[in-house]
Amino acid sequence: MTSEPAQERRIVTEIPGPRSRELQERRKAAVPPGVGSVLPVYVTDAGGGVVVDADGNSLIDFGSGIAVTNVGNANPRVVERVKAQVERFTHTCFMVAPYESYVAVCEALNALTPGDHAKRSILVNSGAEAVENAVKIARYATGRQAVVVFDHGYHGRTLLTMTLTAKNMPYKHGFGPYAPEVYRMPLAYPFRWPSGPEDCGPEAAALAIDQITKQIGPENVAAVVVEPIAGEGGFIEPAPGFLPRIAEFAKEHGILFVADEVQTGFARTGDLFACEHEGIVPDLITTAKGIAGGLPLAAVTGRAEIMDKVHGGGLGGTYGGNPLACEAALAVLEEIEAQGLVERARRIGETMLPRLRDLAAEHDAIGDVRGRGAMIAIELVKPGTKDPDPQTTAEIARRCHAAGLLVLTAGTYGNVLRFLPPLVIPDHLLSEGLDILEDAFATA
Repeated sequence: MTSEPAQERRIVTEIPGPRSRELQERRKAAVPPGVGSVLPVYVTDAGGGVVVDADGNSLIDFGSGIAVTNVGNANPRVVERVKAQVERFTHTCFMVAPYESYVAVCEALNALTPGDHAKRSILVNSGAEAVENAVKIARYATGRQAVVVFDHGYHGRTLLTMTLTAKNMPYKHGFGPYAPEVYRMPLAYPFRWPSGPEDCGPEAAALAIDQITKQIGPENVAAVVVEPIAGEGGFIEPAPGFLPRIAEFAKEHGILFVADEVQTGFARTGDLFACEHEGIVPDLITTAKGIAGGLPLAAVTGRAEIMDKVHGGGLGGTYGGNPLACEAALAVLEEIEAQGLVERARRIGETMLPRLRDLAAEHDAIGDVRGRGAMIAIELVKPGTKDPDPQTTAEIARRCHAAGLLVLTAGTYGNVLRFLPPLVIPDHLLSEGLDILEDAFATA
C-alpha cells in the first residue's frame, strides 16, 4: 500500500529552495522555455492535500495538477489496480488486440454521463484529443462543417483545439494560420455583461443565436462546443438559462451540443458532470483530467446513433485507452462512489465561498467570487472599477507560493485566482490554505 505524506504544511527553506533551483538550472539546459511552470519546485512526493518538494517543503495543494488529482496524487485504489496491470502487460493497442478494461471504462461512461439514451464511448489520450475527435464525429454525423465556440473558452493546444480556444496569449500567439470553419460567439459572463448579471443569460443566448443565424446559418453548423464552466477563461459560470437555451436551439436545428467537461468532470463541481446543474443532456461529452487519477486518458461519449455513424478505422490511436490508464479510471470511479466525493466537492464549496465572499467585502481588489463545488475563483480588478488587474493577481499568487500554498492563475485577462483543491483534501488544510490567502491580501 502507498504511504501518504504527512498532511501538514511545512516550510524548511525559501521557495523554491536550493535543490529545486539546481534542478531548474538543469531544466533550462534541457527543456525549451515554451513549456512553463506555475511554481518551479520539483516534487518528490504528493498525496491528500499536499505536494512535497526536493528540499523537503510541504505545500498545500489548491491546484490538483489542474483538476486532475481529484482523488489524490497516489490514491491507494489507483495504485493497486495500476500495479496489478503493469505486471500483466502495459500495451497491446486496443485496435490490434483489445482488452476488457477499455470496454469497462466505456460501459461506465455510458452509464454515468447525462441522459438515459443508448451511448457509445471512445478512449484517447488527452482533453484536446477528445475535443478534436468530438468535432470529427459531429462533422461526419451531420455532414456539416461549421463549429461554434464561445468567448473565454479553452479547448486545447492542437491546431484545431487551439483554433477553438479564445485566448491569444500564450495559447495561440504566432501559431497560425488556424483551422477553418470555426465561429466564436459571446458567452454569458455575468460579472462583465453590460446590462448586468440579471439579464445576462437570456440576452447572451439571444445574441449568440442571432449571430449564428445571420453569419453562419444553422443548417451549416455541425456542433456547438462549450465548457459548462469556462476553465482557463476564468472559471466563468454562464448565467442561468444560457446553456439550456443554446442546447434547445441546437436541438431545433439538428446541431450537436458538445459539452467540454475536461476540467469540470468527475465530481469537481459538486455534480458528477457540470452540465447536470441545469439539466443539460449533451449529444457528445468530452472528459479527461480527473478521469484517471493522473494517468493520461480522455474520452468522447455520445449518442449511439451519432457515434455509430463513423466508418471502421475512422476513430482510434495507438495509445488511446492504455490498459494502465483504464485500470486507473475504474479505480477513480470506485473511489468517487465509495468516498462520496460528489458531496465532498459541495462541502468544499460551502467552506470556501463564504470565506472568499467575506474576503471580497474587505478588499475592493476582489471584483467577483464565483464557482461551484471545488472549482472556485476570485477575479481581481483595480479598486472602484472592473478593469482587470493581472499585476495584483500575480503578486497575490507569489505571496501564497512563498507561504506554502500552491494556487493557479487563469482568466482571459490574467486576473483570476482559481482554486482546485483535491476532493480528498483534509478540512484543516483547506482552512489553513484560506488563512494563507487572507494573509496575502492583508499584506499586499
